[in-house]
Order: sequence, then C-alpha cells, then structure tokens
Amino acid sequence: MPAVPAAAIPHLRRAKDHMDARFAEPLDLDRLAAVAGWSRFHFGRSFAALYGESPKAYLTRRRLERAQDLLRSANLTVTEICLAVGFTSLGTFSRRFTELVGESPSDYRARMRAQGAPAVPGCFLMMWTRPSTFG
Repeated sequence: MPAVPAAAIPHLRRAKDHMDARFAEPLDLDRLAAVAGWSRFHFGRSFAALYGESPKAYLTRRRLERAQDLLRSANLTVTEICLAVGFTSLGTFSRRFTELVGESPSDYRARMRAQGAPAVPGCFLMMWTRPSTFG
C-alpha cells in the first residue's frame, strides 16, 4: 500500500476518533469520509494504508472489544450487549465475536465468570456511560 502523507494523518485520526467515540452508532463509510473531509474511496484506501485495516474492520473490532468488556463486567444479556455496541443482528454479532475471540459470547462470559470476574449491574453501567446533562 502507498505511504500516507503526514498532512493526511490528522484527517484520518479525526475519523478514527469519531469511530472510537461513537462506535455504537450506525456509522457508514460515507459518514466517516465526511468527518475526514475526503471522498469515500480516498478515505477508505488511506485509512487502510495508515492503520492496516479497513474502516469497517476497525469499527467491528472496536465494537467487539467493547462487547468483551461488557460480557466480563455487566449484568446484561448477550442481546442487550449486541445492541449496546452497535450491532443490529444478534446472529452477525455472535458470528463476528466467535471469529475474533475464538468462542461464542455466551462461552466467553461463562469462562470469565468462572475466573471470578465480578458483574456490575447493567443499569449502573448504562447510567455511568451516558453523557451528563448537568453542567
């Protein structure tokens, strides 16, 4: 892949930061390219050149990493976690999770619980991650 010019890095970083902050929202390539201020094709190619994976692959991995955190620590169902991290299909979520982690979300949770990871009540976790409307 071609090298990414230094002047392009802040644009790509802005789109990556947008994905990190809003991973649970429906994000598509057109929206991410607009955040970077580039065409869809140029953005996708440059993002992959800089970060080693496509924007879609990065977003999926980011969502699944958050799902792992929630499966370890939250008292939410797998379906609630699936929706909380931005997937709209439980089947797709389970398949992608298994591909990345090597076991199903339910098996992952069971293994983590067997290791003694404490579960945080889901209502607290959802409240804690919401932006404050005060101040």
